[in-house]
Amino acid sequence: MKLYYTPGACSQAPHIAAHELGLPVEAVKVDLAKHALADGSDYYKVNPKGYVPLLVLDDGSTLSEANVILQYLADRKPGALAPAFGTPERWKLMEMLAFLATEVHKGYGVLWSPQTPAEVRKAAIDRLGTRFTLLSETLARQPFLMGKAFTIADAYFFVLLNWTNVHKIDLSPWPALKDYQARVAARPAVQATLKAEGLVK
Repeated sequence: MKLYYTPGACSQAPHIAAHELGLPVEAVKVDLAKHALADGSDYYKVNPKGYVPLLVLDDGSTLSEANVILQYLADRKPGALAPAFGTPERWKLMEMLAFLATEVHKGYGVLWSPQTPAEVRKAAIDRLGTRFTLLSETLARQPFLMGKAFTIADAYFFVLLNWTNVHKIDLSPWPALKDYQARVAARPAVQATLKAEGLVK
């Protein structure tokens, strides 16, 4: 399998999952600013959507969208990072992944543009804050989003939380999130991913 990624982007979540699961995944770096691969070729020819992640399976077929790729990878080793498909626990995990994708991930959308007016930025950050409050309440009761065990939802949320550094969003109102961020960052597979992406030494 090949995973097309950009350092620190949402593609980092499946990259973490692959390391956690010990899956043989070839990571291929994409320059999203240029939509180009290391050899200068056009990434749009690989993925017409133009963004990461993209997972190319051994048969040449592809999957995109972080929350789908995360589930595909988790199901290569059932029970390790996700409950079995069809169980109530899996539906709850899928609910969390959908919330992260639509309410947190997409909540950052306008923040990436330098042309976004200050009042729009503030409104977006305030909306993210309401989502952070909900998730903080969960993480004040348990070590990970779904309970005692690390899952693919945690790989995803860890990446999204790290974007607060890029956008200078102060997490001090949510100490449970800061503790969680440090707890996930300390995992060996997470450190291995950060090193592989050139984000830590």
